[in-house]
Amino acid sequence: MGERSVLLEGLRAYRLIAGMWVRSSMTYRTSFVVTVFGNLAVTGLDFVGILLMFSQVDSLGGWSLPEIAFLYGLSVTAFGIADLVLGSMDVLGSRIRDGSFDILLVRPAPVLAQVGADLFALRRLGRITQGAVVLGWALVSVDVDWSAPKVLLVPVMVISGAAIFSAVFVAGATFQIVAQDAAEVQNAFTYGGTTLLQYPPTVFGKDLVRGVTFMLPLAFVNWVPATYVLGRPYPIALPQWTAFASPLVAVACCVLAGLVWRVGLRSYRSTGS
Repeated sequence: MGERSVLLEGLRAYRLIAGMWVRSSMTYRTSFVVTVFGNLAVTGLDFVGILLMFSQVDSLGGWSLPEIAFLYGLSVTAFGIADLVLGSMDVLGSRIRDGSFDILLVRPAPVLAQVGADLFALRRLGRITQGAVVLGWALVSVDVDWSAPKVLLVPVMVISGAAIFSAVFVAGATFQIVAQDAAEVQNAFTYGGTTLLQYPPTVFGKDLVRGVTFMLPLAFVNWVPATYVLGRPYPIALPQWTAFASPLVAVACCVLAGLVWRVGLRSYRSTGS
């Protein structure tokens, strides 16, 4: 019962803080709209780079453009959701340095909810929109013999992928508590991870594929389930049921990230600023 109360309190605190930032951003609506479209255009340059690449080649690692667009859309949409919800956690290091993190510790609200909702930015909807557009195009362009399990896997991949990326954000924020900053390390696994997953696993070495499958399971965001949907072999041998394991991996990652966050929070020592 206690855990449930803390969860509900955290969700309420997150909603209130995020709502405050949303109302603030809506004060200047024209600026907000321009920022959203600017964010959409900037994130879209990644896919433009892929299009330029395919103007010179017919396939990449044996994968066609619609297949890579499928990977891209899944990765960017899932990451965009996590970035919208918890993307501000990468500024935790600056709060620790200037001493303002201590203020969050004495407020009557869960610290994770406060950090996650801090600087909540609706402009990040641009990334989600851009990823969803590419994913929609991929779904109608890719050569797949669709079945009920394959159709259901698409939204499952997006939701599970967002949860996995969210867990990485929380774990990265915990590392910032221990290291007294190091936001660039967190970004290497969040922004770097989504960029990695935009390309097929066949273009990477098997050691890297094993690492993002078994150590930091980002492969379950799209690589593993997408190979099942597209009917392609995975570079390393996995049981077929793992194509449907993304929700389990997401739950495990979130639980582990929550435990790590608690340990990191308890080990925090004020900077004295």
